[in-house]
Amino acid sequence: MEVTTRLTWNDEKRLQKQLGNVSLSLLYKSSVHGFGLRDMVQRCSHQGSTVTMIYLKTNIIGVFMLGNYPTLSKYFEEPHYSFCFLFRSKDNITGTDTFLLNMAPEIADNQLMYRLSDETFFSLCPNNKTLYLLRSVKKKLGLFEGRTMDPFIYGECEVFRVEGVKDGLSHIKRIMNVTQHRDRLLEELRAYKPYEDLVSKVHILLLGPVGSGKSSFFNSVKSVFHGRVTRQAIVGSDITSITEQYRTYSVKDGIGGKSLPFMLCDSMGLDETERIGLCMDDIPHILKGCMPDRYQFNPHKPITPQHSAFITSPSLKDRIHCVAYVLDINSINSLSSKMVAKFKQVHKEVLNCGIAHVALLTKVKNYNEVLQDNFLNMNRSMTSQSQVMQISKMLDIPIRNILMVENYASEFELDPVKDVLILSALKQMLRAADDILEDLPLAETGKLVPFCPS
Repeated sequence: MEVTTRLTWNDEKRLQKQLGNVSLSLLYKSSVHGFGLRDMVQRCSHQGSTVTMIYLKTNIIGVFMLGNYPTLSKYFEEPHYSFCFLFRSKDNITGTDTFLLNMAPEIADNQLMYRLSDETFFSLCPNNKTLYLLRSVKKKLGLFEGRTMDPFIYGECEVFRVEGVKDGLSHIKRIMNVTQHRDRLLEELRAYKPYEDLVSKVHILLLGPVGSGKSSFFNSVKSVFHGRVTRQAIVGSDITSITEQYRTYSVKDGIGGKSLPFMLCDSMGLDETERIGLCMDDIPHILKGCMPDRYQFNPHKPITPQHSAFITSPSLKDRIHCVAYVLDINSINSLSSKMVAKFKQVHKEVLNCGIAHVALLTKVKNYNEVLQDNFLNMNRSMTSQSQVMQISKMLDIPIRNILMVENYASEFELDPVKDVLILSALKQMLRAADDILEDLPLAETGKLVPFCPS
């Protein structure tokens, strides 16, 4: 009889992604092979790196071991590193919290344990289906099942052989650090509030050529907050703009969650040819908050105050607070003089309106090289340095305001490294908007800003 895992197909794919695109082979399932420690160890010893999944009532605890399982005969003396993580299959999120167990596992008293001096951090006792975690480990993983000092009673335990782990410990530490940093960014953005609550939502306008990744960036942001890849905004690779309406997209914190305090405003693509793509005369109306959601763009004619949905007296909350110039990093060196001239024209209008601005470079294939190990700064790899300098010079934008992402396009699963870049870019946009809100004259922070034709 074939033994199958309790993990769903999606859960298993997420687990593989969590461990770095590895392959998994089920070695042991307690309900099939026996709940005894000997049953487990005999099937899992000398199998190389493994991940042990312990199914609690509402959570799954995972422990990755780099190297072989300890044996029943002796203490496991070779260098060994593990990390413990919380696998939230219910919320479609994995690795929301991790805890490095930089110590050797041992088997004693019918338990698989991690101990430092006299303190036991982790103890699994298959014979009575209990899991003990030190209080600090419980807190780190965000576990609140049962009383603080009580062991957990689990219903199932599975052990998988993990194949394809790259670069040993350094790779595992990097995965863990990326995941932790992504989760910190998520919490920070969930707690974000616009400066002095001057507006309820910051409006970020995405402007760029056809196919640069504007709609894909919104989809990517939404995907990270939903914990799965989503594709609400229509994207494509046509030579003409797929986006034909002005859209103001809100982002919810998970499916059915609360709306987050920012909106991403998607526009028609810029085109170097006149009367194709976004009409340049529409841009001031968008920036000043006169453009209604779902307005159908007309490349030949801009919106006018006579339009039935035209916002004639936009307030501060209606205006654009940050503009992101979205550019495919691979096409920067081939931008035509006409397209560069259009960007400069747009940038002049943005500066005249006193609006924050950043450049967002998309389709960064070497995105794994972009992040520094400490994640405090973005590292400009040699392959992207010339493009960054070119955009900085072209639009007179400080290098610190030039951001890099790799959007979700054809993928089906999230990548924590991509998530970090996407969330970091969003964070910088909100910071830029806050700087502008802080610098507004008092007269503009509480009064209506009447429409003024350019």
